[in-house]
Amino acid sequence: MTSNKPYLIRALYEWLVDNDATPYILVNSQFPGVEIPAGIDKEGQVVLNIAARAVQGLEMSNEYITFSARFNGISQQLFIPVQSVMAIYSMEDGQGMMFADDAQAEAGNESVEKEDAKKEPEPSKKPGLTIVK
Repeated sequence: MTSNKPYLIRALYEWLVDNDATPYILVNSQFPGVEIPAGIDKEGQVVLNIAARAVQGLEMSNEYITFSARFNGISQQLFIPVQSVMAIYSMEDGQGMMFADDAQAEAGNESVEKEDAKKEPEPSKKPGLTIVK
């Protein structure tokens, strides 16, 4: 199955906007393909306001989020791969969702699959009744 992350990001964005909240995304700026203005990230992360009043041409697909925004008075185009998004939340109260690192999530899924493959099927047990006093 494809990742549910882009669908959740779009749904949470709409939910935040419908509730008059300001949607922010936390992005891993070190992720390959992230295109942001130089110097706006701190410690490999950047928080971006993606409210309609703060950006122009917001496009959220299954692979990327792109928009233009002003930084120091200069309009700049940003390109954010969906896999680089670490969270989407409301500026006002922090309501939203954090996402697991995609690499860690994939590793976790593989280990679960390996464990499931190792397990032997349990013999079927007959249903039984127990007297409880």
